[in-house]
Amino acid sequence: MATNQMRREAAKRKLERQQQRRVQQAKRRQRTAIIASVSVVVVVVIGLIVLTNLPSSAPPPAAAPSTAAPSTDAPSTATPVTPASIPTAITALPKRATPLAPTVSCTYKPGGTAAKPVQPPAGTDISTVGTVAMNLQTSAGAIPLTLDRSLAPCTVNSIVSLAQQGYFTNSPCHRLTTDPGLQVLQCGDPSGTGSGGPGYTVPDEFYPEMAYGRGILAMANTGQPDSGGGQFFMIYGDAQLPKQYTVFGSISPEGLQVIDTIAKAGHDGSFDAQAGGGKPITPVIIQTATLS
Repeated sequence: MATNQMRREAAKRKLERQQQRRVQQAKRRQRTAIIASVSVVVVVVIGLIVLTNLPSSAPPPAAAPSTAAPSTDAPSTATPVTPASIPTAITALPKRATPLAPTVSCTYKPGGTAAKPVQPPAGTDISTVGTVAMNLQTSAGAIPLTLDRSLAPCTVNSIVSLAQQGYFTNSPCHRLTTDPGLQVLQCGDPSGTGSGGPGYTVPDEFYPEMAYGRGILAMANTGQPDSGGGQFFMIYGDAQLPKQYTVFGSISPEGLQVIDTIAKAGHDGSFDAQAGGGKPITPVIIQTATLS
């Protein structure tokens, strides 16, 4: 789910990427012209050598087939957008300076049409203590996560409930971004459109200590208050974002390696005109989401 700020940032990144592509294309054209000139000279020299060393009935050497470099403006499936680099330093999971009470109440309001039939979780006496291990077994590999109740108990309570109800089973991770400033894999929409939710909203759980970076797990939203649902994003690299996305857990080093591989294969650019990024070139389907 994209906010206006994310759209503006995406548009800025797209413009910068287009400018870089134009520079790269100009350099490629120049290199191609130089290579072509050198090739002509080489072919002529080889031709002269062949003609002077073979019988006159020998056929002339065949010209090498010419190949044009693919344009960076070609369809995205032909030119996947890949990250120039991925930071390796893992961002420490933040901690609330002021701990929450041992239990809290959470309000889950009806909102939208459920992408898959589920019931909202109970919202009373929700624990703020401890963590929950959740393993996303995906078509690209296992991505173990740790959900932290002390950071966002209402969010963790909802994600746990959705996993228990099979909401994430056989659902795609529909969006990958690779630009510096926003390197995330977004999942949690069974419809795969980027607009699907569980049929209810999750309250925001912001706190001053929130930080974004490699290894952080956060909730997506529409840009409106308390508009989260089932969609979350896993940050594998850089993420320069305002503190408007609830941080509720972390990604294991093994899971980050899986996401790195997905990111290096790139995306198809299908969301560039909206929030930025696109569908991963390597399909990522959450086959199961198990808790322990």
